[in-house]
Amino acid sequence: MRSRRVLRLSLTVAALLLLAAPAASAQQIAIPSFDFVRPAETPQEGLQTMQLLLLLTVLTLAPSIIILCTSFTRIIVVFSFIRSALGLQQTPPNQVLIGLALFLTAAVMMPTFTEINRTAIQPYLAGEIDQVEAIERGALPLKAFMLKQTREADLGLMLEVSGEEAPDGPEDVHFLTVVPAFALSELKTAFTMGFLIYVPFIIIDLIVASLMMSLGMMMVPPTLISLPFKVLLFVLVDGWHLVVESLVESFVG
Repeated sequence: MRSRRVLRLSLTVAALLLLAAPAASAQQIAIPSFDFVRPAETPQEGLQTMQLLLLLTVLTLAPSIIILCTSFTRIIVVFSFIRSALGLQQTPPNQVLIGLALFLTAAVMMPTFTEINRTAIQPYLAGEIDQVEAIERGALPLKAFMLKQTREADLGLMLEVSGEEAPDGPEDVHFLTVVPAFALSELKTAFTMGFLIYVPFIIIDLIVASLMMSLGMMMVPPTLISLPFKVLLFVLVDGWHLVVESLVESFVG
């Protein structure tokens, strides 16, 4: 009996499908056609396609450009040193430090961005110059900012690595040579500032560890006792204000 019921159910479903087939075939479903890949009809259309690909490439590399060609690297590394020196793991959170670093980067780089907008972006939007000339003009203020913060030793190293000849002046140095030299100089400067920030907090750790050893409190971690004192010292001297002021002045000076 069970097998007969299954057979009847199967026959019923098959009959319904046969009846629905003509109705489904009678309805014409319009499938849109997408022609993404087609030959360019004019040279201008092919040029616009290449410009779009170039723009997408630049947008993909935008985070690297922001990190390596601006003041962001020095600021975020110094902030990381502050958190490590205080002995805090996730306070302030990474999102807070990165957001503050981005806004400080925008403030420090504002004169450079203004110059790029005046000499490159606005003339290009007005149709006075083409895209290639706009890129060349926009790279000059950024390269001048990086060269001002780059050490001669790092720049000489990158010139030797790239195999370029000694330039006659700063304007003759290739942009791709300036970027890694600038990044190396920024790391050295950031680590130097981080070391100076570390020194007073290390002294506090040593004092607390010595006191705990003299009191025989060897089972209590010294960092557990020194952490409130380090935070208190940092707040009393208005540490964030001093660090941000020193960072901004290091670029201006």
